[in-house]
Amino acid sequence: MKDFGLKKLYYSISEVSKLTDLEQYILRYWESEFEQLKPSKNRAGNRIYTNKDIALILKIKKLLRDEKYTIEGAKNILNSDNNHPPSPAISSTHSKLIPEKEKISDNQPLLRKDLEEIKKFLLDLSQRI
Repeated sequence: MKDFGLKKLYYSISEVSKLTDLEQYILRYWESEFEQLKPSKNRAGNRIYTNKDIALILKIKKLLRDEKYTIEGAKNILNSDNNHPPSPAISSTHSKLIPEKEKISDNQPLLRKDLEEIKKFLLDLSQRI
């Protein structure tokens, strides 16, 4: 993340766009997809992002761009992180699935989808235990 030098309480969408190297339309789209990303608005109706919002944006960016999750897969990760931390028995299984997922090439979307469904099943199962 780039640093403007000053820590601020709130950032505009243009500042966040520069800080995160994401286009403004992507930030707006992610707001519609990820319920956790809801920046406040100032009196003029402009979005104002906090440091917490920026950290979430960077996490979403990492999940989608670096780890190659689908939007649904990233939503599942964020929901499991926020609402239901995995139990110790499942967290070791969860950590074993991630390296396998990272080895999958972009030419194997069906296998990636299957692994994401298995992961979701295991996370759901851990919540019931």
